[in-house]
Amino acid sequence: MPVTAQQIELIPLAVYTLIAVLLIGALLLAAYYLGSGKEAADKGIPYESGVLPTGSARHASQVPFYLIAIFFIIFDVEGAFIITWATAWDLLGLSGLVHITVFITVLLLGLVWLWMKGGLEWGPSAARLRGKAGRY
Repeated sequence: MPVTAQQIELIPLAVYTLIAVLLIGALLLAAYYLGSGKEAADKGIPYESGVLPTGSARHASQVPFYLIAIFFIIFDVEGAFIITWATAWDLLGLSGLVHITVFITVLLLGLVWLWMKGGLEWGPSAARLRGKAGRY
């Protein structure tokens, strides 16, 4: 069976793949044989910035932490859109200005709505005012 030009072009890829697989295998074997076989007593303990753990690590986070994460995502995406718009504002013209104005207005209306619902207030006093479970 004759070897075609396409098959010859694939030889460097095959050699590269073989070398990568052999190197990964050699490193895994070296780590297995050179590593210590005994497990440390504190390996299963959660580590949080040098603070010694107290209690169980399996508890539900409070709602404000989720709100902070959602706010970060919303305003991070907003920043990405505004920076992208700002780099091409001269090319977009009035249409681009209208679009970004509508975008910012919708986000600000959402922020005002969340503020009015009490979503920006948390802590002991806010929890007492809303009851035990806040509605967002």
